[in-house]
Amino acid sequence: MDITLTGKIIKKGFGFGVWALVTSEGKTYQLKDAPQILRQEIAQVTITGKIREDLMTSAMIGPVLEIKSFNII
Repeated sequence: MDITLTGKIIKKGFGFGVWALVTSEGKTYQLKDAPQILRQEIAQVTITGKIREDLMTSAMIGPVLEIKSFNII
């Protein structure tokens, strides 16, 4: 099931870090295979994708969000 979320893109974690979407409610989602254009801090973006409950990451910052489409606002 796809979900649509709006928030900001930030880099989180230690070392190389990971790119994440943080919603206005404060919920953090780790972006899976983010396209190059989303690998920068962005003030507001809407992403449609799927939560990948079958994946675990070493960053452990929140659910993994597989991006299907996005719109930079």
